Amino acid sequence: MRFVYTPKHCFSWLNQIEIWFSILVRCLLKHGSFTTKKDLKTKILRFIDYFNQTMAKPFQWTYRGKPLHV
Repeated sequence: MRFVYTPKHCFSWLNQIEIWFSILVRCLLKHGSFTTKKDLKTKILRFIDYFNQTMAKPFQWTYRGKPLHV
């Protein structure tokens, strides 16, 4: 077994992508019907285009803590 630790500073990005995947699941995948992998891929790409044109808005970053020092 191998453990991979995610740096603490990336959690805010992970939270944002989890929100987007949740939207994808609720709007397309949960009640969708797909006959092939190609069909699934096509519908996902169409949803992304639709989402970007009609629903997308900038995420609000709220972190005001210490800057990351590497």
